[in-house]
Amino acid sequence: MSKLRLGVIGLGGIAQKAYLPVLSHADKWTLVGGFSPNQQKAQAVCDSYRMACFSRIDELASQCDAVFVHSSTASHFDVVGQLLAQGVHVYVDKPLAAELNQAEQLVEQARKAGKALMVGFNRRYAPLYRQLKAQMQNPASVRMDKHRTDSVGPNELRFTLLDDYLHVVDTALWLAGGNASLESGLIQVNESNQMIYGEHHFLCGETLVTTSMHRRGGTSRESVQAVTDGAFYQLDDMRVWREEQQDVLTQPPVPGWQSTLTQRGFVGAIEHFVDCVTNQTAPETSGEQAIYAQAFIEKLLEN
Repeated sequence: MSKLRLGVIGLGGIAQKAYLPVLSHADKWTLVGGFSPNQQKAQAVCDSYRMACFSRIDELASQCDAVFVHSSTASHFDVVGQLLAQGVHVYVDKPLAAELNQAEQLVEQARKAGKALMVGFNRRYAPLYRQLKAQMQNPASVRMDKHRTDSVGPNELRFTLLDDYLHVVDTALWLAGGNASLESGLIQVNESNQMIYGEHHFLCGETLVTTSMHRRGGTSRESVQAVTDGAFYQLDDMRVWREEQQDVLTQPPVPGWQSTLTQRGFVGAIEHFVDCVTNQTAPETSGEQAIYAQAFIEKLLEN
C-alpha cells in the first residue's frame, strides 16, 4: 500500500512550531510540499523542510491525498471548500470557518464528497487530558482556566473568542461529556472592545462546567480541575498531574521522554487524522464537533 501524500497550506507560526516538525519526521506518510501566498517566505520554509514549494493551491492539492490548512481564519471557507471540491481530505486549524453558517456549509460539502474533515482541537489529544476523561467517574464539576500574561488586543472580542477561548470551551465541554447548556457568564472588554476577562458556566447533565480566561492575568497558565465522588484532579499546562483520593496526594513525574508537541496533543491529532484517512473512519474532532463548540461562542457574543 502506497504512503499517504500530505500537503500543507499556510506556513506561518503554528505550522512551523507545531505541525511541520512532526509531518517532516514520520514514515507513515510522504510530505509532498507546501503553499503560502507569500512565495518568498514559503520557499524558505519549504527549503528548510526539503519539500516542494507550490505557487497554486490546486496544483498542490492535485498531488495530495490530504492537506493540512494553517492559513488565516478568514481564508478557511474558500481554501477548505476548494480542497474538498478537488477530492482531498482536510485537517484545518480551529475555527472551521469565520462564520457559523460557513462552517455548516463545509461540513455538508465534506459529507457529500465523502471526505474526512477534521478540526485541530489538539487538546483533545493531549495524553493527560485523555487520561482524565477516561479515568474520572461522574464529575460534579470541571473547571478549565487558560490565562495570558499580557495579551489584550490587538484584535477585537470576536476574534479572541474564536481564536483562543474556543479551545477552553471545547476542551472543558468534551471532558465533561454529554449535551451542554449555557447557564451564565460574563465578558469584560476595554474601550476598544478587546477582551480582558471571560468566565462562563455550563451544565452537562449533572456536571457543572466553568471556563475562564484573563488576557492580562500576569501568567501564561492552563489548568483543569475536576471534582468527582471520591477523587480530586488537577492538571497544569498539560504536563503535571495531581490526584487526591482519601487525602492521599499522587503526583507522577513528568515523562522525560515525552516531547512538548506530544504533551500538547499535536502528535496525537496528526496521527489520528492520518489513521482516519487511511482507514476511512470519522475523526473525533469532526466538522460537526467544531460547529457544536463554535455555536456556543456565538451564544456568548449574543449575551
